[in-house]
Amino acid sequence: MKKIASFEIDHTILPKGMYVSRVDGDVITYDIRMRLPNKEEVMTNGAMHTIEHLFATFVRNSTHSDEIIYFGPMGCRTGFYFLTRDSVSKSEAIKLAQETFDFIAAFEGEIPGSTEIECGNYRDHDLLTAKKEAEAMRCVLKNWNEKKLVYPTK
Repeated sequence: MKKIASFEIDHTILPKGMYVSRVDGDVITYDIRMRLPNKEEVMTNGAMHTIEHLFATFVRNSTHSDEIIYFGPMGCRTGFYFLTRDSVSKSEAIKLAQETFDFIAAFEGEIPGSTEIECGNYRDHDLLTAKKEAEAMRCVLKNWNEKKLVYPTK
């Protein structure tokens, strides 16, 4: 079988950040990398689950709501995939990610979609840790720009 694109990335040199993972027609997949792969502990399920709910809710309520395709966790628990239409410029996608992590870091209240009726694993949320994760990512993305969206190579 052909190796998929995400397995072609050198995870031994991948720093935290936001990268264009792939472009499929008018859909851009961003890799939001929150952990150094194989060097740092992975994120907890509860924190990732809460980030997923808050990030997805925020971006789907933004001015780009109709252009958001998906936001969800990587199986390796080192980050998330964020998919948008290409009508969202790369600089707008960065700004939206920055604003979303600001929102998560400051969030207070009930986690959207976290009741038994709304969520398939409603008991596994961790707002406190999600806020700490978002705060750390705010620092990483603070001065991010389009030039930094390219994966590093050796």
